[in-house]
Amino acid sequence: MELFNYFRSSASYRVRIGLALKGLDYTYRPVHLAKGEQHGESYAAVSATRLVPLLVDGELRLHQSLAILEYLDETHPEPPLLPRDPAERARVRALAMDIACEIHSLNNTRVLRFLVKDLGLSDEDKLRWYRHWVESGLVTLDAQLAQAPARYACGDLPGLVDCVLVPQVFNAQRFDCRLDHVPQVMRVFDACMALPAFDKTQPKYCPDAE
Repeated sequence: MELFNYFRSSASYRVRIGLALKGLDYTYRPVHLAKGEQHGESYAAVSATRLVPLLVDGELRLHQSLAILEYLDETHPEPPLLPRDPAERARVRALAMDIACEIHSLNNTRVLRFLVKDLGLSDEDKLRWYRHWVESGLVTLDAQLAQAPARYACGDLPGLVDCVLVPQVFNAQRFDCRLDHVPQVMRVFDACMALPAFDKTQPKYCPDAE
């Protein structure tokens, strides 16, 4: 397998965690988003969306981190990232989407660049935008984690939600977001970071880290 990713991409980090939890080997293919390498013809020949992450597994080229993680879970079932019970699986997917769709999608690189370059927001206003959606979104997540507290986000083993939660907290820390108001989120984050699958795949250890 090959993984095209950028060290600072939280979506890429999600997949690196999933691969590590599964104990799967892959070739790391860096795509430097800040330098615009995703727009080059060489990457366009591989990825029609020109986004990261992109997983190549044989003839399969799969984008979107949540789809990649579910693919890995279905093709390599152990250890599982999602529970077997349909209701619990739905809850796990919903929590993961609360992060990936309600928080991250409003704050990814393309959105922030558009706010500044196209809409003319100042860097200060950009940070206000970023922190508002991250901090308020994590409050919602924290309340849901508090309803069914466990060692990790959804049980005694790390899974799909943890793969999404940890990179979002990393981004929040990078942008100096407030985090003292989400104790459940930070408890889960700390539990995850004690595991090599989360620690050894963090951005600073990537081959393309700056």
